[in-house]
Amino acid sequence: MLEFTRQPWLAAVAIVSLVSVQPAYVAAQETVKVDGSSTVFPITEAVAEDFQQSKRGKVRVTVGISGTGGGFKKFCRGETDISDASRPILAREMEECRKAGVKYIELPVAYDALTVVVNPKNEWLKSITVAELKKMWEPAAQGKVVRWQQVNPAWPDQPMKLFGAGADSGTFDYFTESINGRSKASRGDFTAAEDDNILVQGVARDANGLGYFGYAYYIENKDKLKALPIVNPKTGKPVLPSLETVVDGSYQPLARPIFIYVNAKSLDRPEIREFVQYYMKHADALIREVKYVPLPGKVYTANLEMIEKRVLGTKFGGENQVGLTIEELLKLEAKL
Repeated sequence: MLEFTRQPWLAAVAIVSLVSVQPAYVAAQETVKVDGSSTVFPITEAVAEDFQQSKRGKVRVTVGISGTGGGFKKFCRGETDISDASRPILAREMEECRKAGVKYIELPVAYDALTVVVNPKNEWLKSITVAELKKMWEPAAQGKVVRWQQVNPAWPDQPMKLFGAGADSGTFDYFTESINGRSKASRGDFTAAEDDNILVQGVARDANGLGYFGYAYYIENKDKLKALPIVNPKTGKPVLPSLETVVDGSYQPLARPIFIYVNAKSLDRPEIREFVQYYMKHADALIREVKYVPLPGKVYTANLEMIEKRVLGTKFGGENQVGLTIEELLKLEAKL
């Protein structure tokens, strides 16, 4: 990997909804178009920077952050080459791609520990259960559960300010399904955004704030946020999000695989093929750099084979799978 100063991806994603990740001297003739998940953005942005450096201005990579759902809308219209996704493609999106004649290759790239955070001034909340999160976030809580004490009588009688992913976000889909039991089932009276930096800033500025987003955004802002240990539903023990707790499977149910989807037709273009191959060959180092959990090396090797053989479709059947461990993902991937 070429050594150079990494651009501050958090600042970049906070300012614009579409980032053109390229050195100043680039006069690009070939373009790789990526859009989708803000959770996956830091990885793809890091890969894009290094790839463009290696191509010395011959290829331009644009990376959008319209959310997983928003990204799939563009992808299934044939507007992008690659879609970043923080959950598997869903049945309705598969149908949209089918209608448009868009065929795709699904590539898992890393694991994320979806992180629940509060303001550091909150010294009384040491951990939180799935049941308590549900009481905060379920649809029935809207307009009714508005103070901390209403969730747990032992908590203070203070107003509760919630910050969460927007409806086009795969993070929203995953969180609502894992906490409330159904995708997109959520109260609506909270500050919502596809841009995780807005959520970071909201919790950091409000002593009564609580929010959730991808682990990398917490790590980049851990000086102004406090991550809450989630009580594992099976063991009853509170577990902090970390590389170790994701790998050992104890951080549940908020650990999840994240993906890129590649338009099969786009792979006919050398710049797309080279970019995706570069992505897989450098994934481990760059994923660690942006503080996500890399997959075992054999997954990236298998991804390269899938690209070469054009293995189409999804192994998830159009549904999300909550609580999937890395070990379980490997078994799923072995079914190729």
